[in-house]
Amino acid sequence: MATQEPGRRPSRRKGGEPNPIDVHVGSRVRLRRNMLGLSQEKLGEAIGLTFQQVQKYERGANRIGASRLHDLSRVLDVPVSFFFDDMDPVRAPAIAGGFAEPPAEAFQSDPLRRRETVELVNAYYRIGDPLVRRRLFDLAKVLAAGGEQTETR
Repeated sequence: MATQEPGRRPSRRKGGEPNPIDVHVGSRVRLRRNMLGLSQEKLGEAIGLTFQQVQKYERGANRIGASRLHDLSRVLDVPVSFFFDDMDPVRAPAIAGGFAEPPAEAFQSDPLRRRETVELVNAYYRIGDPLVRRRLFDLAKVLAAGGEQTETR
């Protein structure tokens, strides 16, 4: 196992950058919170934290402990594994003795971290009529498939 510099928290990498895995878990917390329409303040109240602490978790600035992750999964109504979904094995390959730290830029390109994605999901779930929602979903799939077909030609 690698030795740690004295005075440096284990959740931090050299240069004070958050661990990319903590950033990924935090982005999944933010994604689910936004999908449910919860503010950081409301989520914090539900688990006994301030909105500032939720903010730090979502940025990956603070590592989320196991018991807190369990609380978040309960409040956000997802399994704990949800927070680790979409962790590409290439980004976080298992190696002897633990996980290799993936490059931070790998998480920067994640479409789930974009504001546009969150706004789209929020707008989708504000559509009250389930049939209209389903038609929009089907349309998006057809448009996406059409884009793939033109790219491969």
